[in-house]
Amino acid sequence: MRAIVYDPLAPANLRFAEVDEPAVAESEALIDVQAIALNFGELHFIDHARKPGEIPGWDTAGIVVQAAADGSGPPVGTRVVGLNFGGGWAQRRAIATENLAVLPEFVEFEEAAALPVAAVTALQALRALGPVVGRRVLITGASGGVGRFAVQLAARAGAHVIAAVGSPARGEGLEELGAAEIAVGLDGITEPVFGVLDNVGGPLLAQAFRLVSDGGSVQSIGMASNEPTTINFEEERRTGNRKRLETFMIRTPIGPDLQYLLTLLADGELDPQIGLRDSWDNISTAASALLGRSVAGKAVLRVS
Repeated sequence: MRAIVYDPLAPANLRFAEVDEPAVAESEALIDVQAIALNFGELHFIDHARKPGEIPGWDTAGIVVQAAADGSGPPVGTRVVGLNFGGGWAQRRAIATENLAVLPEFVEFEEAAALPVAAVTALQALRALGPVVGRRVLITGASGGVGRFAVQLAARAGAHVIAAVGSPARGEGLEELGAAEIAVGLDGITEPVFGVLDNVGGPLLAQAFRLVSDGGSVQSIGMASNEPTTINFEEERRTGNRKRLETFMIRTPIGPDLQYLLTLLADGELDPQIGLRDSWDNISTAASALLGRSVAGKAVLRVS
């Protein structure tokens, strides 16, 4: 079958190859892939996560062509979306049924493919902050895939959302998604916040942590800056505030969370914010655009 593989000598480190059909475990369904989504993290750190010839890819939407042998999950012919941390950029892939969700009638494959990593990350990280109704929540890297979902979900949960971006152009459209404030950088933010969803890391994470009030927390989701973070905890202790800094990792199974998000999508209460749509034949161009931060939101590719 045809697949995209990691090749450090290819444009954007990616090329097409003929590969073996995937092995399918008893608790997995085999999916005929119709659409894939690209995530900044899986591209930015691909040289650390993949060996040459391996198939990357987390997010997939498609049709079940072989149901799980253990009887779990949807039957053959069901339209689904799901997540596995590898093997997704191929014509067929296996996914554990606990990480699959069934597409509602009017949800298309491309819209669904945008959800698994980015939207589930935003949902789970927001939950980790605790109740946010009426509280100030700062989202850094708010123009990216995770950030745009986080803005929508935090606003829906009743938070006063502060969306931090790298430039005025990157902030376009965030107010319509629910951001009460849009900040370029954090220097202009002087009032404390209850929680932070940080997608940037580096010095910006340290700066965001200083803004957190007593009892609040930061969820460190990503490291788009590719820079280390240094925090002076002695200085933080002198403020008298007790607050938490937690590393965030998506928790599986994600099936129930993904089904909830699909319901919001089907009801028009969640926008997938797809900034780039194309054929997977143009994977190198799409990957370069996402890494170059010229895509606002998600990059989704049709599989042919």
